[in-house]
Amino acid sequence: MITNQIIQTSIDELHALTKVDFAVYEINGEQIASTSGEVSVDAAILSAFLASPADSQIIGNSHLLKIADDGEIVYVLIARGNGTDTYIMGKIAVSQIKNLMIAYKERFDRNNFFQNLLLDNLLLVDIFNRAKKLHIDIEAVRAVFLIEIQSDKNSETSETLRGLFSTQSGDYVTSVDANNIVLIKALEPENQTEQMDNIASTIVDMMSTEAMANVRVAYGNPVTNLKDVSKSYKEARMAMDVGKIFYVERKVVSYATLGIGRLIYQLPASLCQIFVKEIFGEQIPEELDEETLTTIHKFFENNLNVSETSRQLFVHRNTLVYRIEKLQKATGLDIRVFDDAMTLEIALMVVNYMRYLETMG
Repeated sequence: MITNQIIQTSIDELHALTKVDFAVYEINGEQIASTSGEVSVDAAILSAFLASPADSQIIGNSHLLKIADDGEIVYVLIARGNGTDTYIMGKIAVSQIKNLMIAYKERFDRNNFFQNLLLDNLLLVDIFNRAKKLHIDIEAVRAVFLIEIQSDKNSETSETLRGLFSTQSGDYVTSVDANNIVLIKALEPENQTEQMDNIASTIVDMMSTEAMANVRVAYGNPVTNLKDVSKSYKEARMAMDVGKIFYVERKVVSYATLGIGRLIYQLPASLCQIFVKEIFGEQIPEELDEETLTTIHKFFENNLNVSETSRQLFVHRNTLVYRIEKLQKATGLDIRVFDDAMTLEIALMVVNYMRYLETMG
């Protein structure tokens, strides 16, 4: 339902233009908005007016008008002024408030529709019927972006996103919980990968500067039919989870670029435990010191290049070789050999996944 603040803003703007005073009452007699404290009505008069079949009534220099929603009276508007056009101004105010109610109801209906669509709570026939009623295109290229934010920034971030992506362009923004906002973004037919990456980067930058919020963005693959939007959402959800486990440094994560992380994420915990035990025995990676882990990651970043890794770590080449040989004795893996390097890289990712499972209970 439309808020009292929206109604107050609307009649304030009309008052500024027409110099007519307005007040809006609920049917229980409570005043919810007014341009002047002098605009009031006796409870008995209001009750009698609501009981009458008339849509309007004149009392002195005040005009009482009913505001209906789907045939049901929800508000009474009072327009007070000395001019002959006061009644017309009152009708304009009634029309504006009605249009606002329709707009906000449609926005709520769309929000409800997309939330159920994302969660697979709609039958195929319901998707098509409700989309037609809400004027939403069935056939269009769309992708789902999941934005994870700080819980105290949800409302501010939602409004910033709605200002950035409008429904007129076929974009829709909705919240799925206190920490996540979903953007369903319409895409151009060409260069979709580049479009999605640019959109995600723009969201991160805009939230940082406009809403002062630190966000992570994940997105799924593009789909061409409205019924498949939930698939893109599930991919975005997986990309967000996988990104937080394996790619912590990234602010933007795409489902299409998850690589081996997506495979590990879908492995059962029992298989992960067996694999880690086969590789490390009792010497699990969390017992490896920080220096060794830093050496491993830097060595992988530099494509197993000893000289470049030693330069970036500011250590002598022999020192780096010593660390690698020490790791080989502990794990039986020589990371200068490609197969052993791949095995260790996967094993460390599996360990990160197991830690994630532990934190999730």
